Amino acid sequence: MKRLNLSPLTESATLLRGVGVLLGSVGLTAIYSMLVLLRALCGRLDRPIVDQYCREWSATLLRMVRSNLTVHGAVPDFGDGRRYIIMSTHASHYDIPVSFVSLPGSIRMLAKKELFRIPLLGAAMRAAEFPAIDRSNRAGALRDLDKARKMMESGIVLWAAPEGTRSADGRLLPFKKGCFHLALDTEAVIVPVAIRGISHVLPARSLRINLGQPVDVRVGAPIDMSGRRKEDLETVMREVRQSLEVLLGDGEAE
Repeated sequence: MKRLNLSPLTESATLLRGVGVLLGSVGLTAIYSMLVLLRALCGRLDRPIVDQYCREWSATLLRMVRSNLTVHGAVPDFGDGRRYIIMSTHASHYDIPVSFVSLPGSIRMLAKKELFRIPLLGAAMRAAEFPAIDRSNRAGALRDLDKARKMMESGIVLWAAPEGTRSADGRLLPFKKGCFHLALDTEAVIVPVAIRGISHVLPARSLRINLGQPVDVRVGAPIDMSGRRKEDLETVMREVRQSLEVLLGDGEAE
């Protein structure tokens, strides 16, 4: 077990503190977005620099909310030459920074197309090799998944939320099939990751911030897609869901 103790305190943020955290988070994101774009313009942006920026940005965001983070389970060696896709529960915007801080490798989120329309952030994400997916256009989504496959083959560890959107209470929502098709197409290794307690930090569709919340990252046994076929899609989805349900336990319900 790895423990990253970023705060010993648990409390609800006052209105002023909550506004400060939100504004600070936006400002911090803008700063790192500009750093990425400036390096890209100078031809000095590479994958290790992006990895460093992502982890620095994430650690600072988590310190702002005084997260008490622990990691359980055996994290795979993402540098062994195989293709990996992290399939994570998704109950808060903080799932992404938690994953960057607690897991190794060149992790990039499979993001919805709408995020790339945000000024500054969208351009920085493109420069930093974050793959997009257009859920409203099936043909476009297939092209996007093909680009994501090429990124994985070049060493990117893809982070995806099979639920497709944030859960309001931390319980698993129905799964979308896109990331599972990608895992089968690339014969990737799926790494199930459940993030318990994250829904209490910043609940989905809410601006209420709670400080010092315990967050428990649980890494499940890898599921290798080598030799699996399209006909196995439903079986694979059940396997991943069962793994995430076991990893979650009653943590989010509590």
